[in-house]
Amino acid sequence: MEHKLNILLAEDDDNLGLLLHTYLTSKGYNVKLARNGKLALEHFNSEKVDFCILDVMMPVMDGMATAKEIRELNRQIPILFLTAKSLEQDKLAGFAAGADDYLTKPFSMEELLARIEAISRRAISKNPATDGKVNIGSIAFDVQTRMLHLPSGDVKLTTKENQLLSLLTKNTNEIIDRQATLRAIWGDDNYFNGRSMDVYIAKLRKLLKEDPAIEIMNVHGKGFQLIVK
Repeated sequence: MEHKLNILLAEDDDNLGLLLHTYLTSKGYNVKLARNGKLALEHFNSEKVDFCILDVMMPVMDGMATAKEIRELNRQIPILFLTAKSLEQDKLAGFAAGADDYLTKPFSMEELLARIEAISRRAISKNPATDGKVNIGSIAFDVQTRMLHLPSGDVKLTTKENQLLSLLTKNTNEIIDRQATLRAIWGDDNYFNGRSMDVYIAKLRKLLKEDPAIEIMNVHGKGFQLIVK
């Protein structure tokens, strides 16, 4: 495996969580274990994650709710559900929440690994890895270094500007939800954080206007949309 996938594993059963963490780490993956959906979402919003494995039944925030939040912020990242339920309606609910696949407990480690590898191959073929470097029209954006390479010169973004633009570029030409974005970056979707986010969006607009083909639109009642013509 040339690129070590960063896997976010959300599992509230301590024994199973440790077993899966140990096994996947031994197979060359970087694994972050979270005990509930809320902790998983916090990690997703603060670290680089390539693949999500979510237990459906978890305290604080269950797997379905966690997947929906993640899908508001990233429509491409692979999500695999683990569940003790095998009813057809539960599986359909899982796919509706944004799952790419669904593994019913008990399962073998070999089957889990095969699912991860198969889903990853499909995801990579659709969205080749960029190592954090993205082209937005004629403007180059390096997420890792927070550098925006403009025609007029290089600009280093603040942390929040970088997080916002990263979210927008992951969902180019698609709407990102305003409230989910606030919760992801500011931790709370209250009015004051909303005003702060509007200021950062305005700053990004000003920077990106050097390429007239780029536009960040406000979508009334929904959120924002990065349009690259």
